Amino acid sequence: MDNFHSNQNKRGHNTVDGMLTSPESPRSVPAHPDETQNHRPLAQGRIDDFKKADGFHPSQQPVLRGSESLNSNRQPRRDNQGAIDLTLPPGAPKNKKRRRNWKKLSLRSVAGSMAVIVLMGGFLFAKGYLKLGQIFKGGGGAAALEENVDPSKLRGEGDGRVNILMLGKGGEGHTAPDLTDTILIASIDPVQKQVALLSIPRDLNIADSGIKKINSVYADAKYGASDRNANDEDAEKAGMDAIEKVVEDKIGIPVHYNVMIDFEGFTKAISTVGGVDIDVDAENTVYEVLWDATTRRQYTLDVKEGKQHFDGTRALFYARSRQTSPRGDFDRAERQRKLLLALKEKVLSLGTFANPLKLSQLIDDFGNHIQTNINKNEVLRLYDIGKDISGDKVASVGLADPPNNYVTTDNIGGVSIVRPRAGLTDFSEIQSYVRNALKDGFIANENATIAVYNGTDTPGLATKKATELKSYGYNVSVVADAPSKTYTQNVLVNLRSEDKKYTRHYLEQRLGVTAVTALPAGITNTGNADFVIILGQQ
Repeated sequence: MDNFHSNQNKRGHNTVDGMLTSPESPRSVPAHPDETQNHRPLAQGRIDDFKKADGFHPSQQPVLRGSESLNSNRQPRRDNQGAIDLTLPPGAPKNKKRRRNWKKLSLRSVAGSMAVIVLMGGFLFAKGYLKLGQIFKGGGGAAALEENVDPSKLRGEGDGRVNILMLGKGGEGHTAPDLTDTILIASIDPVQKQVALLSIPRDLNIADSGIKKINSVYADAKYGASDRNANDEDAEKAGMDAIEKVVEDKIGIPVHYNVMIDFEGFTKAISTVGGVDIDVDAENTVYEVLWDATTRRQYTLDVKEGKQHFDGTRALFYARSRQTSPRGDFDRAERQRKLLLALKEKVLSLGTFANPLKLSQLIDDFGNHIQTNINKNEVLRLYDIGKDISGDKVASVGLADPPNNYVTTDNIGGVSIVRPRAGLTDFSEIQSYVRNALKDGFIANENATIAVYNGTDTPGLATKKATELKSYGYNVSVVADAPSKTYTQNVLVNLRSEDKKYTRHYLEQRLGVTAVTALPAGITNTGNADFVIILGQQ
């Protein structure tokens, strides 16, 4: 906005209590044209010329006319109590020129402000769009992001959710900068409007023989590609592809997108939104002295029970601390999930995506510290889904959180690892638990009941298949032998027409058949089943 007083003064005007005098017009315009003959101009910039005698000079006063007579309504009046009323009566002359000037100034001010806002918005949009293009490069894909998804686009159970593999690494300036010491899966169910956060222990052993921790998979694949002369982008992709494949194989769910962020990006993001608040329970209090690679000095982390505020630095160390925690890495994973939830709530509560300045800051924070294969349109769609999901619809899922204890710590050859309780390489219990905790949105929504019959002479075949189906969240109501043991191939019977089209599609893919609508002879007692499966020779 212009500073009118200061600008005018610079051009040589004098002021008295903020009122301006003009070098071209020393006095204001007379109230009436006849007044000009009774006045001489004052010297430039002066209030009076001090040449006339003091006092009242009637011969110099303008002639009053009409309503301006001494008996006009401009004279003082007394009210009923005798007090003098000096206010102007209704209809008294007003300075219309001043009103018009202020109106013009107001319009100019509004127009100027609007221009600044438009220009700033355009700049931030252009900057944001370019930055978004650098960050959200695309390459992943989830059919469940679409509305009214065509079942044929779903590759199998689990595609009814959007699973995002979220990785955290130290980055430049840290020892082992590419080890993924934070591994989380943010799983979104667009159908049920729910979210689950699953923590994967960084020391989880994923080797079929020997020892290989999951936190080294990305780094090993990335460095291996670089050794083969791959460029930086291809090396990053090799690392991401490798960790995605391991997670899909060992945890048993599809990965649709990935996100990698380093410590500095995480710290800046928390600080940009003004920090986050967490209600710390007794089990998650922490006191630990850690090394701050940024400041090159020790940092004392002292987190007590109760409502605690975390700026970026404190949040980072709270997410990394594990040495003084009773359950070590398992407690750390729980804290990481809580921080992520707190950040999500803070971003949404601030309306960050509708605030160009905050959004620009976040984009700047993430720009050089984040990589993802989500594209711009997909991230906007994810935001549109996520903003309507309340905190009570977000589940925190851990593999070592009682009563769901599916992993344990172990020491093999002097190396501390985390392994499945079922056995060093047996991930079956983990997969069943995760698939049910992160149940496919379409399977959950249709909630079809399934009857499974063994049409062969292989003992336990129906039970085995029923266990497999249950691990994906299917509701199996009947497990029995078929009247005939001569089935040479699988049969799928759809008893509900098109009512449960997503379940039908998944079962057709799994069994390698097309559903029919008529039951084979001899099978009559199917209960309330929506689908009947007769297993043939495998």
